[in-house]
Amino acid sequence: MDQTPFDAPETAEPVEIVHAPPSPAMGQYLELKALNPGYMLFYRMGDFYEMFFEDAEIASAALGIVLTRRGKHQGQDIPLCGVPVHAAQDYLKKLIGLGHRVAICEQVEDVAEAKKRGSKSVVKRDVVRLVTAGTLTEDDLLPARASNYLAALAMLRHGEADFALAFADVSTGELTVLPLTAAALADELARIDPAELLLPDAVRDELKAMRLSLPSGQIVIMPAEAFDSVAAAATIATAFPDGSVDPSAWSRVERAALGALIGYIGESQKGVAVALRAPSSERLAAHMAIDAATRSSLELLETQRGTVKGSLLSEIDACVTPAGSRLLARRLAAPLCEAGPINARLDAVARLADETIRATQLRGALKAVPDLTRALTRLALGRGGPRDLNAVARAVAAAGELSRMLAGLDDAPAELAAIGTTLATAPAALAAELGRAIDEDPPLLSRDGGFVRRGYDTALDAERALASETRAVVAALQARLISETDVKSLKIRHNGVLGYFVEVPAGHGGKLLEEPWRGTFIHRQTMANAMRFTTAELAELEGRIARAHEKALEIEGAIFARLVAATLGETDLLRAVADALAGLDVSAGLAHLAATRGYARPVIDGSLSFDIRGGRHPVVETTVKAEGHPFVANDTDLSGGALWLVTGPNMGGKSTFLRQNALIAILAQMGSFVPAVGASIGIIDRVFSRVGASDDIAHGRSTFMVEMVETAAILNRATARSLVILDEIGRGTATFDGLSIAWAAVEALHNDTGCRGLFATHFHEMTALAKSLKRVKNVTMSVREWEGEVVFLHEVAPGAADRSYGIQVARLAGLPETVLARARQVLGVLESRSSGNSAPMLDDLPLFAAAPAPKKPEINPLTDMLDQVRPDELTPRQALELIYELKKARDAGRRS
Repeated sequence: MDQTPFDAPETAEPVEIVHAPPSPAMGQYLELKALNPGYMLFYRMGDFYEMFFEDAEIASAALGIVLTRRGKHQGQDIPLCGVPVHAAQDYLKKLIGLGHRVAICEQVEDVAEAKKRGSKSVVKRDVVRLVTAGTLTEDDLLPARASNYLAALAMLRHGEADFALAFADVSTGELTVLPLTAAALADELARIDPAELLLPDAVRDELKAMRLSLPSGQIVIMPAEAFDSVAAAATIATAFPDGSVDPSAWSRVERAALGALIGYIGESQKGVAVALRAPSSERLAAHMAIDAATRSSLELLETQRGTVKGSLLSEIDACVTPAGSRLLARRLAAPLCEAGPINARLDAVARLADETIRATQLRGALKAVPDLTRALTRLALGRGGPRDLNAVARAVAAAGELSRMLAGLDDAPAELAAIGTTLATAPAALAAELGRAIDEDPPLLSRDGGFVRRGYDTALDAERALASETRAVVAALQARLISETDVKSLKIRHNGVLGYFVEVPAGHGGKLLEEPWRGTFIHRQTMANAMRFTTAELAELEGRIARAHEKALEIEGAIFARLVAATLGETDLLRAVADALAGLDVSAGLAHLAATRGYARPVIDGSLSFDIRGGRHPVVETTVKAEGHPFVANDTDLSGGALWLVTGPNMGGKSTFLRQNALIAILAQMGSFVPAVGASIGIIDRVFSRVGASDDIAHGRSTFMVEMVETAAILNRATARSLVILDEIGRGTATFDGLSIAWAAVEALHNDTGCRGLFATHFHEMTALAKSLKRVKNVTMSVREWEGEVVFLHEVAPGAADRSYGIQVARLAGLPETVLARARQVLGVLESRSSGNSAPMLDDLPLFAAAPAPKKPEINPLTDMLDQVRPDELTPRQALELIYELKKARDAGRRS
């Protein structure tokens, strides 16, 4: 048998490859990487955060930075890339946005200390923070005007699955616990939209079994032990050591979710206590239920393209502070379901809408209010700086001014009165102290120094004088020595060898070596024409100058620490003030919206009314007005469970009409005035909107399947207090199938549910339901035909549409004339056969290619001449000449 050179004898010994051990720094890296699996490690090396191996390859591709190699590990080159420490925030933001999690590893000892342990000792490093999408606190990493939630979902089984959702905005300290049924789970996840969701394996499997889509944020699977309800009690107690929170106040499943959430936050901060607020409990019945499909359809917080601009939130957000915008978004996402609290909010808006001058003054003062809650959180986590202290001072000062403005309101509504009372308790003494201490334009970081005002601390001023006014200090000492020795030519000089020294001409040098100066002036150097000396005072001054900058930083650091401690001592009060400021901003913003847009106060009660007079779509109205067109307002009366069947052509305004009524209901129950002449709305427990068509390719569901799933959810979950908006149900399948499904759905809503609703359809046969179902009413979107053109009036009128005008709409869309002509032929045959007339079958129609081609438009010279005319640019003489030319061209045309 042939034997290749690569074959080895059977008795050959295996070759052992010996690799050199990793360097101390690389060994430290590998250890820390192993302790933080699933995280990209930012490993501090001097002025850079460096990444190695797979982290480096991922970061290089994600951040567009150069990938290099350094050293070897197990015989292979080590991939390497790095980012400067001073620019790390920008890179972090991009990595977190791409779904990565980052462990920040810092040097935790001085290089000099490491050298004391030996030349081969490596500087100690440790992971000081885990950065994830749900645990961000820095302003430049967060959306300023939106909340950033971290959530944990726990499940316990008691016959069926019971859930609890705990969620927190780490940047503001908000913490909430919400018990959930399986049916409400998808709705609440859509409302909260967490940036990061913590799940145990069992819950993930349960959600898959329920065919429930997870939210768009990052999903983190955690071990089941993290959701242990018994261990959670200790975790909760540790997070609130003052005993203000009793873990037994929550059920087992609530404790499990809360414990997992707090534990994850604590681990991410690596031992730094997170200043969380005491957990608040929410009830599902307290706010209107809005499912994910409805939120998307109505574009409440963002459009279906994923942008905030164009959404309802962007249209109504007149807040002037980030905290106000965040509160407005939370209210819009969860409108209330109790008339009392809703009317309390409306009272505040109404009063400020009436007092426009005072409201304008309040909004002007609010513009100066910084983001107080996020500044407090950064200070509590040790990531705050002088600017955060400055923010606290400015916020408290503004609170005092605003409380005095509100005090001028006679008989203020309860909500405004409560806000004014809270603002009056703002710690003015703290703000005054911070104002005296912190410069108006301080640096970002306390370690940079230079943020304490001159005159605040005598010792600091003295050190600064040495550090920044060395020349003046030396000049003063020189002047004193000249006066004392009477040597007019004495100079204090400096060089790199001797440092600071006294120099006199050689003829005066002997004088300084004699009494009474013997021992005061110490000889250092003799030159040809001069002698150099030092003194104990000068040596001390030189040392003090060298230490002055460090000493100044040390003093400022102590001042900063003291002011931070004083600020954090007022945390609860400052948070209450921050909440009051945000609430006032929302009320004032909604009042401004009402006054400038012509919005009306809705009447909210416990009835089943739904009477909208002159209702408008808030977003579409702004768009059409910007284009110079008026918005056509319409009335709607669904009181007592009425169900309107809306017919009319495409482009006639059906979808806008449907959506505007749902948006008016949501605005009213969040506590806002509404775009209408008037509105009376009985409390709505749920809003369902099934408008528009889309498929779900990821889950293998066609457009029609998605439509049916969403319709099923509506029919199974709607109650007599719900508002249901349905558009074109059944259009995604065969005509008779679609008609039968739509027909049965209307009957179910009318007979079984009894809800208030709007049902748009192109199945004209359904209008017959108004004869058999007493609460069904036919309405249509009005149109007019003029010289072959369709004019959409966008008015809702009683009755049913007799035509769909589909071919006219297709013509507006630009379909070729040959296609339109053929469509008219086919339509004529179909309409004739449906009316029972004798007509040819479709098979008897001429082939499409044989359809008559459209006539080419005739060339008209008069039209061409007029197309070139710019009337505003003609002089009277030119206009007269143009008339003669047109008449001449017309006469020539007649003769030809």
